[in-house]
Amino acid sequence: MCGITGFVNSGGSAADRSILERMNETIHHRGPDEDGLYIDRNVGMAMRRLAIIDLAGGQQPIHNSDRSKWIVFNGEIYNYQELRKGLIERGHRLYTNSDTEAIVHLYDEYGTDCVKHLRGMFAISIWDTTDNSLFLARDRVGKKPLLYSFQSNGDLIFGSEFSALLEHPAVSREVDPEAIDKYLSYSCVPAPLTAFKQIRKLEPGHWMKWKDGKIELQRYWTPNFSTKIDISEDDAIAEATRILRESTKLRMISEVPLGAFLSGGVDSSTVVALMAQESDRPVKTFSIGFEEEDFSELKYAKIVADHIGADHHEFIVKPRALDILPTLVDHYGEPYADSSAVPTYYVSRETRKHVTVALNGDGGDESFAGYERYAAMRLAERYNRIPAAVRKTLVELPVSRLPTSELKRSRIRDIKRFLRSASLPKVERYFQWSSAFDRESKADLYTKEFRSEVERFDAAGVLGQWFSNANGSGIVDAAMFVDQMTYLPNDLLVKVDIASMANSLEARSPFLDHNVIEFAASLPEKMKSSGVETKSFLKKLASRLVPKEVIYRRKMGFGVPIGKWFRGEMKAFVKEVLLSERSLERGVIKPEALRRYVTEHIEARQDHAFRLWALLMLELWYQRFIDS
Repeated sequence: MCGITGFVNSGGSAADRSILERMNETIHHRGPDEDGLYIDRNVGMAMRRLAIIDLAGGQQPIHNSDRSKWIVFNGEIYNYQELRKGLIERGHRLYTNSDTEAIVHLYDEYGTDCVKHLRGMFAISIWDTTDNSLFLARDRVGKKPLLYSFQSNGDLIFGSEFSALLEHPAVSREVDPEAIDKYLSYSCVPAPLTAFKQIRKLEPGHWMKWKDGKIELQRYWTPNFSTKIDISEDDAIAEATRILRESTKLRMISEVPLGAFLSGGVDSSTVVALMAQESDRPVKTFSIGFEEEDFSELKYAKIVADHIGADHHEFIVKPRALDILPTLVDHYGEPYADSSAVPTYYVSRETRKHVTVALNGDGGDESFAGYERYAAMRLAERYNRIPAAVRKTLVELPVSRLPTSELKRSRIRDIKRFLRSASLPKVERYFQWSSAFDRESKADLYTKEFRSEVERFDAAGVLGQWFSNANGSGIVDAAMFVDQMTYLPNDLLVKVDIASMANSLEARSPFLDHNVIEFAASLPEKMKSSGVETKSFLKKLASRLVPKEVIYRRKMGFGVPIGKWFRGEMKAFVKEVLLSERSLERGVIKPEALRRYVTEHIEARQDHAFRLWALLMLELWYQRFIDS
């Protein structure tokens, strides 16, 4: 069940069925199998279904026993069979075998606390006729999106994607300058903001209740890093493997063909190895590769696939960004500049030709210290204990004289980047390492008019609020907590949900089970991250499942050669879009800054690949959603 939308009119005016139908049709791709509508006086709810569980009887909307509560739901509840059994034992009468029906009965019994009983990914809407209230909820980590627009007159409009809300005549397309400013920092718009002033994101781990034209918002879950368990490493690996295996097994429940993305990295390799242990037939695995060897991990994926005896499928593609950029801009609905959306879209498209559900390795990095910046944060804490004069004389000055190329990544270049920010306070340091455009670059980027609109906003505050609430025992735990609250839901999960759903493919993530996240948070920090090695604990776990040559190598990521594209096949397109009259007169970016970034990159004087991609996606969004 993969897309929901709806609205409730505060003044009591009747729900317009034609508006609801149009809103629902915009998300047809999320659920091409069937649709369902519920209208009751001033409320309308609708859904598009990708049939996976209870194919014959799971049609929505679904009601409780006395038809006083009605639900539309997007996602999968992996413990629904256990929940159904308990509900029946307590006297509930269920008329389907679906996970959706279990949720509405849980709401009958527990009210808003029903979400605490759910294990899975979800966006939920329940209309309660007993008190004329609407309940919305989103899963703990933010796997499934849920957008809403709360109008000044008390009306509430919601949906899984921007296209659904923008189809409603009451929702304005006025741009939010704060969102644009933060987008240029993070390459995505952080929740609860969106690029539209009138649309907001329901944040992960939150529920919302609408009643009498007023809304109540509450967070129901946050990972806890403060309580550590006393456990040996061997026992911790055994327990983590057990929890991950259970999480993987639950996500293999499906009445339609199922497989897995296999990149050849630690996380996806671990997932497919555990799938193989739980399956009585070869696991279908899907990998994507590119002509540029620096961006292809196919050989590692093949090693894992052969090791577990997978039914392996490889796709060699030459990404044509010009062909799919309009599609990506359309589906993401707001500026989104993680370039790995391109290969994610391609692998989802090819995978959907074979299966309807695909497991992946998302979430392993944020729970098991998989990014180099985590080790850098710990190293910076130690580095700052050295007297400043010593640091400058014996480290910073000698390193600054070492030759490096701005066009090629190297360890010397990484060290210079580390030293530029290492002495800053932790929030500023992490912001520097996480942002496309930092404070200094923005000062030279914005027009005077746009700078005056956004100067009161603090983009680093997105990270700062979570660092201040970090309840971990050290800087690495704190950084992972920040990423779980920001980078993971705002960037990575948006990327996969939109790219997979655009192709009517459901993506499931065993590492994002809240039991896995909570267990990882309870492990001592030094067990998860030691020295400069990333993901040391998970690598030891994975090396018991797949060949070590796959595990112990430098992380590649899931990228595409956009820097090369901008100097080759996309050069004319970048100039046409970013240096167009419309773009130069947009009023956000200085024309001279745009010209400089484009010229320096094309002439190979600087590497502005990621910044240009962010600026390109912003301009394409303006043209598609604002100018039109």
